[in-house]
Amino acid sequence: MSPKIDYHNQTPYVVEKHFYDLLEKIFDKILKDSNLSDKQCEVLLVDNATIQSFNKDYRNKDEITDVLSFPLKSEFSPLIGSVLISLDYAQSIANALKHSLEEEIALLFIHGILHLIGFDHERDEGEHRAKEEEIIHLFNLPQSLIMRNS
Repeated sequence: MSPKIDYHNQTPYVVEKHFYDLLEKIFDKILKDSNLSDKQCEVLLVDNATIQSFNKDYRNKDEITDVLSFPLKSEFSPLIGSVLISLDYAQSIANALKHSLEEEIALLFIHGILHLIGFDHERDEGEHRAKEEEIIHLFNLPQSLIMRNS
């Protein structure tokens, strides 16, 4: 069974089908590398107000952020969790860094999926960053936030 991503675009932004195919390839690579090939995830594309609400409710941070991950730890479910991406925020970063919205979404998706499978750049000793860089280079994407901030 191939990996599956359940997409929910709750914004007026149009995301082309071919771009979802790229996210599927990225997801497949991350899962294969982690021996989790039978897993699935959910991706919610939201606006700034929605992600700020989730950030406040679940992290006690009343601020807009780019991406949030909500892992689901269950040996009985193929679902590993949900990734929320603010397309408003992603578009502003993409504009500032002069790359496409799709590239920024892909970077945020990689970051979020790595959190779902247990990577944590705030606590690990560089493993999250190293894995993120590996995937970014493999798919010829621009530098991620972690890479830009180091």
